[in-house]
Amino acid sequence: MKLITAIIQPDKLDEVREALIAKQIGRVTVSRVSGRGQSIEEQIYRGQDVGLDLISKIRIDIACDEKMVEVICETIMKAARHEDGKIGDGKIFVTPLDECIRIRTGERGMRAL
Repeated sequence: MKLITAIIQPDKLDEVREALIAKQIGRVTVSRVSGRGQSIEEQIYRGQDVGLDLISKIRIDIACDEKMVEVICETIMKAARHEDGKIGDGKIFVTPLDECIRIRTGERGMRAL
């Protein structure tokens, strides 16, 4: 099992959601987050170093089996990219998922997904 985490621009959420639904991928978790992926340039304001503000982003988490990883990543990449791509379009992280447990039934692994 794998956990796919995508950080995307807020204006691309509907497009990504619709693209995932079209591929019959409906089990997702969406969170509003803030962060910064590019390097932060320090500025001096009234004698103190001040970093740039954090930017609002959307985090999408999808737990899946190994065979769906490439389909999900390609779907997110196509839907989340602005035209020819621009800085801040986002990132996708794929991490191993050791265990999944459904609280209601106690099912484990793929059956719990």
